[in-house]
Amino acid sequence: MTFEDEFASHPVVSRVVRIGQRLRGLDAEYPWLLDVCVVVFVILAFCVPELFGHRRREEHPDLFWTAPVALRIVLQAGLVLPLLWRRRSPTITFYLIAAVFIVQWSLGIFLRADVALLIAGYNMVLHAHPNRIAWAGLTAIGAMTLVAVRVSSAFALGDAMFLALSTITAAAALGIAVRLRRAQLHTLRERAAQLELERDQRSRLAAATERNRIAREMHDVVGHNLSVIISLADGGAAASAVQAQRGIQALTLIGEVGRRALGDLRRVLGMLRDDGEAAERAPQPDIAALATLCDQTRAAGPQIRYSTEGVLDTIDPGVQLAAYRIVQEAFTNSLRYAGPHTVIHLALTADERTMTINVHDTGAPDRPYPPSAAPHDGQGLIGMRERAAIYNGTVDARPDPHGGWTVTAVLHHPDHEKTEPSRS
Repeated sequence: MTFEDEFASHPVVSRVVRIGQRLRGLDAEYPWLLDVCVVVFVILAFCVPELFGHRRREEHPDLFWTAPVALRIVLQAGLVLPLLWRRRSPTITFYLIAAVFIVQWSLGIFLRADVALLIAGYNMVLHAHPNRIAWAGLTAIGAMTLVAVRVSSAFALGDAMFLALSTITAAAALGIAVRLRRAQLHTLRERAAQLELERDQRSRLAAATERNRIAREMHDVVGHNLSVIISLADGGAAASAVQAQRGIQALTLIGEVGRRALGDLRRVLGMLRDDGEAAERAPQPDIAALATLCDQTRAAGPQIRYSTEGVLDTIDPGVQLAAYRIVQEAFTNSLRYAGPHTVIHLALTADERTMTINVHDTGAPDRPYPPSAAPHDGQGLIGMRERAAIYNGTVDARPDPHGGWTVTAVLHHPDHEKTEPSRS
């Protein structure tokens, strides 16, 4: 423990600090109280003994004039009472007390209430504008020079000047130290407030990012499953008029897809729980789950042709999840815009650096696939591009010249991300 830490942790110092904190709190609530207490203290400690106690002027009748009691009371009042305004008007208070001080010493009157000039000087340095402190310092030096000259018949002028200037310098130094300390504490409080604000901003940003992530998950999970359910319901309704067994099969598939969607929805909503309990979460889908996704989508009507090239099982799990979600969103858009009678080609190609996903649907056989049908700025495409951007990848979605729609995504493995910007 350093000396500063040992000093700060001393019981006496800690007790003084607590007393100071209580006084500051009381002063903030009753600002006049401290000023009145200072004035009362000066009167009781310096003025009353001057009037009724031992008088230094009788010890040095050649230096000091034995002024009438009424004049001494007036001078004491002129020195002490302005201290009531010492913090609200520090400059005026100092110059009023300095004026009375100069008049008093010009008359050769010694008063213990002269301590008010030191209090006013300390207060001037503590509260006044820095440009005014220099003039106040010159005024104080002039007043102390008058004191030194007055007592030069009994003391050496140099000694008297040193003593007089030392007292005013000590008061000014104390004011500077307290002012610097307050400025430092103010800076620390502002910095603490700024850090707290930045912390809150980071927390809000993290919360917004988490909400966006969860919203993207819900869009991918719920949107795809609802698209499959709608396609199954439409197909089942049409098939039931011809063959009841086909309608039963469609309803069975709808139930299976609905239960799967409900389970996925519960898993995603479990992330939002704030009761501190760990929600049970199913494993995140990977490349292997694409086969199940193809079967699920195929049940809604489209023909799906799935092919792979390269080693896919060893790819980073995050890349596999991103690939799964991109394919899921592409299938959802194909169901939504091309309908259940389209043919979807899914091809995955992986090498040491990248993974390429190509999803192409042939469109609806009875109508062309208009370029405006796919939502270029929709949440689905935005979500795909955000997922690809995490792995320094790109997503390109556009009408195919031979018909239908093509989505091409390129993802870079985390260990081999490109440093140059990707071409969009």
